[in-house]
Amino acid sequence: MSTRPSRRRALEVLDRLEQAHQDAHCALHHADPWQLLVATILSAQCTDERVNQVTPSLFARYPQVAAFAAADLRELEEAVRPTGFFRNKARNIQAAARVLLAEFHGQVPETLEELVRLPGVGRKTANVVLGVAFGQPGMVVDTHVKRLAYRLGWTAEREPEKIEVELRRLLPAEKWTQCGHVLIFHGRRICKAPTPWCSSCPVVDLCPRRGVVKSR
Repeated sequence: MSTRPSRRRALEVLDRLEQAHQDAHCALHHADPWQLLVATILSAQCTDERVNQVTPSLFARYPQVAAFAAADLRELEEAVRPTGFFRNKARNIQAAARVLLAEFHGQVPETLEELVRLPGVGRKTANVVLGVAFGQPGMVVDTHVKRLAYRLGWTAEREPEKIEVELRRLLPAEKWTQCGHVLIFHGRRICKAPTPWCSSCPVVDLCPRRGVVKSR
């Protein structure tokens, strides 16, 4: 069994990464919690850049939750087609809009428990909305966070929900949201899969996987 990582060491790593990626932020363009929810649903298996290309015309065509709820599903599918898995995404977005109108007065709820009740919304999406739209602690575990948390020795788990639990225990709540942003930026820029750029890494001396993961 692996030794539990220390909070002190984890915060030292996170502090260095925050200094290295001072521009780390949510890259999805949005004007309100609903737009962020839609954009995050669309970002599944799709790049943020592609989502940001799609959403301006999407939100111009459907400016409110009610417009998504009343949309012709085939037209909505075509509008989100470039993001991939467009049929599923369109159905989930429309279903979520209808639930919001029926149960939440058209407003995006501000609790994890209520958010994950919405169609197409898992814990990752819910945590994005909590952290970015509402300023509440949200520990996002996407593919980059999952990879880096393992490489940094912060978790030995492989399932996102279990990783989220461990990161919540390891880090203070006020660090959760920014931690997600920073790890995502570091994963995209330096600690890449499958080949990290260890020679450019600001925390290479603190990384237990140094020399284990093949670097370039």
